Amino acid sequence: MTQTDPHQEQPECLYLELSSQNEQPSVPLHTSISLFLLSYCECTSFKVFLVSAKPDTQSSQSWKSQVPMSLAVSMVHVKDLPVLVRGCRLPAVLDETGRYCRAGLAVVLRHIIDRTCEADPRRKDAASLLGFKKTCLKACAEVSQWTRLCELSIPSAVEAHLRQPTNPSLHLPSALLNLEKTLGEPVKVHNDDKIRRQKLQQQQKNHQKKISQDLQEDQGTDVTQPQDSQSANGLELQAALAKLYVDSGAVLSTTIRESSDIRKVKTTELPQLEHVFAEGLYFTLTDVVLLPCIHQYLSSLQSHNASVLSQLPLLLRWYLQVQEVPGVPRAAQACGMALSTRKAFTTGPPTIAETQQSSQANQESLEMTMKEVHFVGGPRPTMTKLKESGIEAVFSPHPCPSWTLPWDSLPEAVNPTEGKMSDVRAARKRQQLNNLVAMVTELARPGDTVVDFCSGGGHVGIVLAHTLPDCQVILIENKEESLVRGKVRSAELGLTNIGFIQANLDYFTGPFHIGVALHACGVATDMVVEQCIQAGATFVVSPCCYGFVQNTLKFTFPRRSVCLSVSMYEHMILCRFADQTAVQLPSERRLIGKQCMGLVDLDRSWAAETHGYSVRVMTMEPDSCSPKNNMLVGVAGGEAGGDNYATL
Repeated sequence: MTQTDPHQEQPECLYLELSSQNEQPSVPLHTSISLFLLSYCECTSFKVFLVSAKPDTQSSQSWKSQVPMSLAVSMVHVKDLPVLVRGCRLPAVLDETGRYCRAGLAVVLRHIIDRTCEADPRRKDAASLLGFKKTCLKACAEVSQWTRLCELSIPSAVEAHLRQPTNPSLHLPSALLNLEKTLGEPVKVHNDDKIRRQKLQQQQKNHQKKISQDLQEDQGTDVTQPQDSQSANGLELQAALAKLYVDSGAVLSTTIRESSDIRKVKTTELPQLEHVFAEGLYFTLTDVVLLPCIHQYLSSLQSHNASVLSQLPLLLRWYLQVQEVPGVPRAAQACGMALSTRKAFTTGPPTIAETQQSSQANQESLEMTMKEVHFVGGPRPTMTKLKESGIEAVFSPHPCPSWTLPWDSLPEAVNPTEGKMSDVRAARKRQQLNNLVAMVTELARPGDTVVDFCSGGGHVGIVLAHTLPDCQVILIENKEESLVRGKVRSAELGLTNIGFIQANLDYFTGPFHIGVALHACGVATDMVVEQCIQAGATFVVSPCCYGFVQNTLKFTFPRRSVCLSVSMYEHMILCRFADQTAVQLPSERRLIGKQCMGLVDLDRSWAAETHGYSVRVMTMEPDSCSPKNNMLVGVAGGEAGGDNYATL
């Protein structure tokens, strides 16, 4: 491994972190997962850099056994990273232009798979990792339980355990117990009827065989027989593994038609399918992420508290079944993972009773959750309660209601019509942009960095980059298709003060001066404001999708319950009715929706003010530009440009 200048013109660069443990460099789980996927896919489309904060990492040998020998890897110090990469949490991929960065575990892993399939379209096993609709780990962690599990919960829990392997409180983390419960739930997959009927037929066949064996035993006859390779419990595994071979040699036997009595059985009476892999029957990217984590966790438990393994029978079964996937043993060996075999564990496979008990517990938990979020009544009681306490949403006047960009003289690529939308919608979008750009141009100074969060195709960011040539503008969006459209538009304009980061917004950690977001959905608005507060940056945001605002790992609502004296459920009702502002609704209904929007945003502004911000809420002009026409402007330690918009 040689020291290489990371700034030389080259193909896409993949940056992976090396951390430090006991003064020695070590490979964190996110890096182990990325290396494992590279090895599994045999991907050579990237120049790989290991990033360290210590200058003498190259001389250490402790981490090299975990890096595949076939992978060309170079070292780079964190201070020498390109600017876009330096502003992101690793892993990250920077394209050959140096202006488009992909960051975050799920985003980077999906990109590795895409590049593998582009290089070799025959790699059906790699393509299948993205799942039936190619959406595996595509959604952000705030809305997807699997992304949250793979990016945050499991790696964090395992690394905490590895730091203190003898601490009994860390032997069974809640994230691992939740995964154990999930593996006990019945599996529902697309078009599973045939597999379930085959399972029923095999169960009946095994039952008849058992009766025959019992009779022969009673008669003293030797009943030793070769084991049937297609047992009922193994049928799901056969169906799963059949999809993983590039050639069509190994497929589930479907030539034998079910008997007539099996075909007559109602679907509701068919046996449920069991988990083979994490998300169901088929090996996906989720399993790739989990294997390095679970391997290190189980290896540690075997050494420090093997008795705990008996409480994780389904996880052990999953771990052993993953090893039967073609390519997994090879990739594991290349990454220094000595996978444990069945003989290494004293705990046997789970019984049917254990699986059913786990599934029942999950169903009861789900029913309790559904009961908790049940809505009763409308927003009027809550609004009356707040009004009696002197709390109402009062909007600040717009400082420049008639301000507009010179749209007729701007290049075509700046106009939102380039985003392939209708003329009516494009006109409203221009009005929305007028409002946000007016605020940002008033607040921005030469040399400032402006971040367009949840940028979509770049309607806001591209206008800002063109309007403010002395500022640097960064677009952050987790949907690749949208961000690529923005990149193409900026290239047409020849913009040199713009960069693109495909990531969930909390993977951006760089410094900036102004954060802007147009119609960030639900809790994304709160995440944007939080990012700005952490950076001490001004924010200009227009919220959207209030009905999706709900408690997450990071936020509980209301944000300022001391001030907005309502319960979580009353706040959820306000959010739900804040979405009822569509033009086709009766005017009275829209007015209530607007008031609910104001109360929800009042809570947001109070939360920011506790961090020393001056915040005002106003209505975009004209108010017909969008049913979601609120705009929040917050300035750290300064004046936001208006009087307080609510009274207590």
